[in-house]
Amino acid sequence: MFSKILIANRGEIAVRIIRTCKKLGITTVAIYSEADAEAPHVKLADESYLVGGPRVNESYLNSDKILEIARESGAQAVHPGYGLLSENAGFARKCEEAGIIFIGPSPEVIARMGSKIESRKAMEEAGVPVVPGISYPLADVEEAVQVAAGMDYPVMLKASAGGGGIGMQVVSNEAELRKAYEGNQKRATDFFGDGAMYVEKYIANPRHIEIQLLADKEGNTVYLWERECSIQRRHQKVVEEAPSVFLDEATRAKMGASAVLAATSIGYSNAGTIEFLVDEEKNFYFLEMNTRLQVEHPVTEEITGLDLVEQQLLIAAGETLQFTQADVKRQGHAIEVRIYAEDPKTFFPSPGTITTFHTPQGEGIRHELAVSERSVVTPFYDPMIAKLVVTGANREEAIVRLQKALDDYVVEGIKTNIPLLREIAAHPAYLAADTTTAFVAKHIQKK
Repeated sequence: MFSKILIANRGEIAVRIIRTCKKLGITTVAIYSEADAEAPHVKLADESYLVGGPRVNESYLNSDKILEIARESGAQAVHPGYGLLSENAGFARKCEEAGIIFIGPSPEVIARMGSKIESRKAMEEAGVPVVPGISYPLADVEEAVQVAAGMDYPVMLKASAGGGGIGMQVVSNEAELRKAYEGNQKRATDFFGDGAMYVEKYIANPRHIEIQLLADKEGNTVYLWERECSIQRRHQKVVEEAPSVFLDEATRAKMGASAVLAATSIGYSNAGTIEFLVDEEKNFYFLEMNTRLQVEHPVTEEITGLDLVEQQLLIAAGETLQFTQADVKRQGHAIEVRIYAEDPKTFFPSPGTITTFHTPQGEGIRHELAVSERSVVTPFYDPMIAKLVVTGANREEAIVRLQKALDDYVVEGIKTNIPLLREIAAHPAYLAADTTTAFVAKHIQKK
């Protein structure tokens, strides 16, 4: 096992990684921007280094400076967390060249799965179901129109690179497609430096269900059940839970087997997630692979009893998995909600100083925090400030705990999405597990 690692991230995920490292006796090195000098992760780490200015390109995306700090501090490995450089093949390659272990898959796998078009090709070759569509970049809008005409509208116009819904749009006819093409291509180019676009069939009223994987360097791969992440706003997840009450055991087993096939076919190692769209008839289709730890990993930890960060560290250090698929049990039900510093009506960020911060306590409640009272939420980073995770013997008990915890949660000085989360948790459709990706638009925003 490593004796010292650098955490190339910030906020709650940096705190989360530090917690496991302390349990394992691993020395932690934090990096921080000028805006994060007083952040919790800086104070909790054994060593902390200023990496640059407040903007991400000056600090948390400055791969050369991060590796310089890693060498200077004597870190043997780098944990990238999620977001930022976690799925950056170039950074993983730089770590490799510097003789520092990147806690994640190989640069080649990251690069292949980072392209939605290339990942579609890989899954088609492996025999994993994909959404009907094309697996090559469109030459121009005329080719897009021609392809869409053969698929029947509505279709999904998508950028091959990046995520978060950027460059992606549902179009219902040729006129909408022509209008959407140039703008989405430009956004993809601006955000990701890659304007490649493709088209696939739009799946009506789908559920977004993902399978968590662990794979060691010997090719041993297991799936740790599923997480349902259907409740989203602007293609960003808001509520995640495990297990999904929509799936029957036969479909669950098929999805798990498909996810393992997907990972083994590309030589995957470490923690990863295969995301699927699941239609009303329980047909499932590969959506994308996240080659990193997920924001929502705590719900899997709660139902399996596994520490996924610990497993990541063990795998990166060359250890083989100490359990098989038959050993992976699930117990109870877990729900995670993401707490954002944003206006719950407009979803616009709400930076400022937190004047009061009270987190609910009690049985079955877990917190992952990026802030505390008097913390300054800056406009430079993702507005997620905390995650609330609740567990229960079943979904009904978990929801009761979620509702009470949200009622007891107090954040003052900034706006948060807690009112939105309370509304979701009490909504009859949510209580009935009627949770497709259209949930927020259908039940919340139309009010």
